[in-house]
Amino acid sequence: MRGISTYRLIAAAMLIAVVLLAISSCHVVAQSEFMRAGGMPYDAFDKLPKTDLEIGGATIHVGFAPGEMALPKETILDWVKTSARAVSTYYGHFPVQSLRLLLVPVDGPRVRGGTTWGYRGAAIRVLIGRSSSDDDLRRDWVMVHEMVHTALPDLDDRYAWLSEGLAVYIEPVARVQAGDLTAREIWQAMVRDMPKGLPQAGDEGLDNTDTWGRKYWGGAMFCLLADIEIRKRTGNRLGLQDAMRGVLAAGGNHEKDWPIARVLSTADKAVGVDVLEHLHDEMGPKPVTPDLAALWRDLGVRMQGETVDFDDSAPLAAIRKAITEPRSR
Repeated sequence: MRGISTYRLIAAAMLIAVVLLAISSCHVVAQSEFMRAGGMPYDAFDKLPKTDLEIGGATIHVGFAPGEMALPKETILDWVKTSARAVSTYYGHFPVQSLRLLLVPVDGPRVRGGTTWGYRGAAIRVLIGRSSSDDDLRRDWVMVHEMVHTALPDLDDRYAWLSEGLAVYIEPVARVQAGDLTAREIWQAMVRDMPKGLPQAGDEGLDNTDTWGRKYWGGAMFCLLADIEIRKRTGNRLGLQDAMRGVLAAGGNHEKDWPIARVLSTADKAVGVDVLEHLHDEMGPKPVTPDLAALWRDLGVRMQGETVDFDDSAPLAAIRKAITEPRSR
């Protein structure tokens, strides 16, 4: 009898294992449909049940790929809304009228990355850890970063530094303007991380140096310098925010393909000064190494140990404040 019972237990265990393996395999096959490299799985996404969010004059169609999540769906949707409101605050409205947003659960905590496309309508895929916490989503920058991409026309790969640089630079500014971060937090991050974008040995300018540091932080440095120069030349009335709103107003979002010259000239026209074109002529074909220490000093940004202090008597302190102040729509 003991042998029969043991046999039955083994058989039951084997059956359970087969069932679990089958379920797991189904999930892997189902999820792989949403993880193909090279492009957004538009057809697969369109078959998913979706929740529509109306934010900033846009409809965001949110679909969840198969997979369990520790957080309730409503908490995740609130994170999407918060991110979309920050981007809408910066641009005056959400950059596109309709967005497909695919959320793919993956192992682990935190948001693991995202990609944005526009060739069949604006679409974003974000990988979110199944065990993500409320705090993980509150601290996340990926969703806003990807949504910022929807506000810029699709550029040739050579100019990815402008697309990524704008997203790196605008994401924290938009979150401060929306009340989701403090100005102190983002200036501290800039002082810490901006040196990653400085040219290294062998650099041939932003247009010709495809390294991670130059693409992301070199592009962000370009944006910061452009923002400051626009504000200097317009008496601090206008900034990069107004320039990029001008690109969007001219129909330049991620669903369109534009050459970089059109993006920069449209942005300059919106603010009435030729800052972006001129800065690209300088930084695009050859390495330029700004004096960051002098720049932080002029902006009134001082590191005190691990924190930042502001010097409001510094020559560019008013510009520093204006960069993160919310603008009217």
